Amino acid sequence: MVGLVATIVVIALGTLTVIAAHRLLAAAPQPVFVLPLASGRVPVQHALSRYHARWYAASVVFLAFDVEMLFMYPWAVVVADLGAGAVVEMFAFLGVLLAAVAWAKREGAFRWA
Repeated sequence: MVGLVATIVVIALGTLTVIAAHRLLAAAPQPVFVLPLASGRVPVQHALSRYHARWYAASVVFLAFDVEMLFMYPWAVVVADLGAGAVVEMFAFLGVLLAAVAWAKREGAFRWA
């Protein structure tokens, strides 16, 4: 019973909030409220034009090292219990990450200028 009353109250308050917001905004449309982000400032350029494609390769390098550390810390805790199979699996994983770093180097991720 209490759950039903709470559900009805939440739905009613949500509906009233949406109706009030629509009526208040329709009464006084201001350009500040329809502009995206940046505290209502008018954008001077397209959002994607600021980022060069070379930063994609740099982010791949970051993710390669980040993911490597993410999996190596827990692995280091249990490697003694798991034995040689865990060491082989980790070297296979590091090989995949090394391939990602080699690709990023080929794409020029390490040339910062």
